[in-house]
Amino acid sequence: MKTIIRMRPFLAVLFAVSALVIAADPAGASDAVFRNGDTIELRIGGVPAEETQLVTGAYTVDGEGFVNLPHIGKVRATGLNQAALQRAIESAYRSGEIYTNPTITITVPTTLRFVNVSGDVRQPRRVEYTSDLTVLGAISAAGGFTEYADQRKVRLLRAGQVRVIDIKAVRSNPSLDVQLLPGDQIEVPQSFW
Repeated sequence: MKTIIRMRPFLAVLFAVSALVIAADPAGASDAVFRNGDTIELRIGGVPAEETQLVTGAYTVDGEGFVNLPHIGKVRATGLNQAALQRAIESAYRSGEIYTNPTITITVPTTLRFVNVSGDVRQPRRVEYTSDLTVLGAISAAGGFTEYADQRKVRLLRAGQVRVIDIKAVRSNPSLDVQLLPGDQIEVPQSFW
């Protein structure tokens, strides 16, 4: 019983550290490219407190690919990753001589970003995007293949382009597994033989 009692504080610390690592995943978040309709949470630092309250908040990328911000208006967001958008906003505030040394931090609520998996999988659905999600991982999250699935011709649709992936080859060589991005679509066709 003493071992269990001693382990509880250790487990609490382990869970707390894990939560911090997951929450502060700048590498994964910065890889994702913004799309129309994405929601971002923006925080500004290095400015007076009343300005922090005015600028800090949630913004949506509009249908033309811009976020509309106080004092500077529209800044292009589509096609940029997190780090690039942060730099663009900081630069816009500096070049507009609004703030001399703003620090912008952007986070993206991961619950708003998905990958769609359809076709011959056991549970076709939207899979929540995470920075380590791969094609094989998304298919597994959708229940795996049905017995009729053609695992050699899985289609990845991204930004209007189609890529065919041989999952049997991926299983023998995991380095062939493709990292996914928010908005990707995976289609698993039926085998016709």
